[in-house]
Amino acid sequence: MYRPTSRHLKVATAMVAATAAALAVTSSVSASDTKEQAQRSVKGGKAKNVILLIGDGMGDSEITLARDYTVGAAGRLNMDRFPLTGAYTTYAVHKDGTPDYVTDSAASGTGWATGVKTVNGRISKTPGTDKAVRTILELAQKGGYATGSVTTAELTDATPAVLASHVTDRSCQGPADMASCPADTIAKGGPGSIAEQSVNHKVDVLLGGGKQRFDQKVTDGTYKGLTVSEQARKLGYQVVTDDASLKAAKAGQPVLGLFAPGNVPTEWTGRAAAVGGTDPQRCVTSNPKRPATTPSLADSATRAIQLLEAKQRSRHTDKGFFLQIEGASIDKQDHAADPCGQIGETAAFDRAVKVARDYAAKHPDTLVVTTADHGHTSQIVPLEATPPGLTSTLVTDEGQQLKVNYSTNTPGKSQEHTGVQVRIAAQGPQAYRVLGVTNQTDLFGTVREALHLR
Repeated sequence: MYRPTSRHLKVATAMVAATAAALAVTSSVSASDTKEQAQRSVKGGKAKNVILLIGDGMGDSEITLARDYTVGAAGRLNMDRFPLTGAYTTYAVHKDGTPDYVTDSAASGTGWATGVKTVNGRISKTPGTDKAVRTILELAQKGGYATGSVTTAELTDATPAVLASHVTDRSCQGPADMASCPADTIAKGGPGSIAEQSVNHKVDVLLGGGKQRFDQKVTDGTYKGLTVSEQARKLGYQVVTDDASLKAAKAGQPVLGLFAPGNVPTEWTGRAAAVGGTDPQRCVTSNPKRPATTPSLADSATRAIQLLEAKQRSRHTDKGFFLQIEGASIDKQDHAADPCGQIGETAAFDRAVKVARDYAAKHPDTLVVTTADHGHTSQIVPLEATPPGLTSTLVTDEGQQLKVNYSTNTPGKSQEHTGVQVRIAAQGPQAYRVLGVTNQTDLFGTVREALHLR
């Protein structure tokens, strides 16, 4: 396991000082607060809690686009206010271990969840031998921590799946979806689908979409004939479906929140990018397809923290919790070349970042990390540019026009991920480990060391 030398800590301290000075100029956080955060973050030490925030597909272009549109070019998002910032590489590997330069969410999530790189499409299993690898959530459970996962995707989608399941292919989400994972089926002695594994792991809080997967019937084993939701209830879960029932959930019992049949509908809407561009548009900060009873990502994050804290209080333990929070549809709207949907989801994710940072301000023994799993396609280009792909012109909150380009695939096809390094930022115990350029798998070691997991 990596342990810092005195030279590493001296370098980190110098970088912290420079970061604090820069943030003091641009951030609403006071200079003294920023310095104090940075000093705590460089000391290392043990964390009681870890909150890991993943903006799916949230590369620097996606962050900049959301910043320019919502708070202005000179403004700062909540995710910009961390005292320590670095970058990490995101590549996947082929079965023989050679690099695959553009990752998908399954391989990238496996990297930070297990510390092992794998092939695209695989969930927390080795690239060559297809063997399960223990995840950070499983280690946290073994160490006595409460655990949770919050997402705006289906709970069986790749990023949440990497924490509490092991399957050969990410498509194996429910009992009826196992065609690509024959060896993982319960009938063959495997652990079952992602949905079945997630509840069998007894993760304390699971909040997101994907009700359609949990409505599928289990085909073999102890819970044969029951839906996965019914299986969850047998395992003690409270199954909630909207904001009111989430708020009413009893503390101390596991909670499964299923807020949409598939992915949770986006918060914002607008015209998608088009060949030749769009007329200048303002985004619509609402979505008629999103029920008013749907909790926001920030609300789900807040409630998840409350439930995890309550679980640990009921155990009378000094151990805290591990919580992953994903803003999933930044990626999905980038694939669709929908800048308004993408910006709205980035803004929603940024409000969840604020929830985590506000909590850490009161609980400085909390490590908070925000990052992405991979880069994506959106680019801010000059207004006079005429790219060959899809473009849209937006009118920002500053009253200025901004042109967004999507050209990683031909028009009519889904836009693609990119192989670029992405931002990682942090505060709290062990946060100095994100400085410089690291590898995605190093995040596993950071969380493991912060919680002293063995």
